[in-house]
Amino acid sequence: MAKEIQGYVKLQIRGGAANPSPPVGPALGSKGLNIMEFCKQFNARTQEKQGQLLPIVLTVYKDKSFDFVIKTPPAAVLLLEHLKMKKGSAEPNRSKIGTVSWDQIKEIAQLKMADLNAFKLDSAMKMVAGTARSMGIRVKGTAPWAN
Repeated sequence: MAKEIQGYVKLQIRGGAANPSPPVGPALGSKGLNIMEFCKQFNARTQEKQGQLLPIVLTVYKDKSFDFVIKTPPAAVLLLEHLKMKKGSAEPNRSKIGTVSWDQIKEIAQLKMADLNAFKLDSAMKMVAGTARSMGIRVKGTAPWAN
């Protein structure tokens, strides 16, 4: 028989760096979960993704047990890693912080495809390109579907 779900908790934690301090401790403590058990499981499952910002969706059950799904890093974080920048532009319509190619956009879209709301790679690439533009990042070249 399936467990009864009490609720969900969404967090963003750096890979291999979960600890009981905020934001993890208060979010899980308010649900009555074993915080250290979560931290151990999360850190074990994210050893190969050290330091990457990872969104998770934690399912909390009535019996105070839990499951969690680790998603791919946000597109904005992946774009900033490609550019080796700390943050996006304060005025994206006026000042640009860098340039990415359509090949880089495609690479990020393929990585994010499982978590995006898109069925085709072209649609996923448009989403990632839109994120880039809203951060003040130029996308150079012509779109592959515009040929």
